[in-house]
Amino acid sequence: MSEATSDTGRTVADAEGPSTNPAMPLWPRWRFGSTSMAPGPFKVGITLVVLAVLLWIPQYYGETDVNRFTQIMALAIAAAGLNLLTGFNGQISVGHGAFFAVGAYTSLLLVIEQGWSFAAAATAGAVASFVLGLIVGLPALRIKGLYLAVATLALAVLTPQVIIRFSDLTGGTQGRGVSRQQTPGAYEFNRPPDSLDLAPDQYRYYVTLVVAVVAFLLVRNLVRSRVGRALIATRDNETAAEVVGVPLARYKVLTFGISAMLAGIGGAMASFESGRVAAGSFTIVLSITILVAVVVGGASTLVGPAIGAFFVIMLPEWLPSDVPEAAPVLFGLSLILLMRVAPGGIVGALRRAWSQISRRVNPPPGAPDDPAAPTAEPAPATPG
Repeated sequence: MSEATSDTGRTVADAEGPSTNPAMPLWPRWRFGSTSMAPGPFKVGITLVVLAVLLWIPQYYGETDVNRFTQIMALAIAAAGLNLLTGFNGQISVGHGAFFAVGAYTSLLLVIEQGWSFAAAATAGAVASFVLGLIVGLPALRIKGLYLAVATLALAVLTPQVIIRFSDLTGGTQGRGVSRQQTPGAYEFNRPPDSLDLAPDQYRYYVTLVVAVVAFLLVRNLVRSRVGRALIATRDNETAAEVVGVPLARYKVLTFGISAMLAGIGGAMASFESGRVAAGSFTIVLSITILVAVVVGGASTLVGPAIGAFFVIMLPEWLPSDVPEAAPVLFGLSLILLMRVAPGGIVGALRRAWSQISRRVNPPPGAPDDPAAPTAEPAPATPG
């Protein structure tokens, strides 16, 4: 499918947000004297630094902080799924906490009740979330915008009630968990094998990190594929996308399913980290938190959900804790201030800063500061 341009001036191939000036790409070739450097080394270098930091974290921090970073990665996986649906496909969902709960309960209950390995149980949780996402995605063919948000909001509100209704299986408000006394076999599911010289918290961190990297690579490859261009075309202009042959119904439902599957994987990793699930952990607050992570990090970007997940979990830790009642207010004010300063999210603000730096280091061709631009020769003097 060839690239299409929407009425907003964005191309279908623009898979990571608003397009930039062709003379000023996001990753320009920087010139250092007479040497020109391609953008590839910048990307590779930043990626390697980030991976090195992620691998180093559990070797430096204590158990509490490592568990918190594991929770951040589980939330980031779910936010990546919601970003695929909302940021790249334009379907608004406020109910991804329900898919998160399905993945968490399915994986943990299969470990406790059936003795499944966690890998198999997490796969089953992802499949269950995918199927539920397909079912929920069917009404999205008829409703959109605010009406779709309200419908998914109802799903988020009903989730804890359904969990409590089937308390014999789910444990209701008390929840279900693994313990050495009750389920000695299942207790070891989130403990490292004897062959690994890792503490339990480090083992859970590294497993979650591997799953998160795979999930984000899946989203990246999907967005940059033919399917991803179709999703973005649908988001920008459904009529134009349908005219060029995009099967809207198929892609909308499939995107809902994949998005729900990623949220379910995030829920499975959260249950893997804590070894416990309870109805109070899957209220509407969770769905809103996932949505806030997408918006704060930067919708329609690949790394935005990870940055947003880090922000929404760590910000309450950074706020003053002397007055607990004021913490939610301060958290809300911080989010409002951030959206006022960076309406495109943290990634959007970083892109604007990068663009300003790039224009100074590598000005567009023909700009006054461009050393390669031809200099105007003075006009010859006319004989008087």
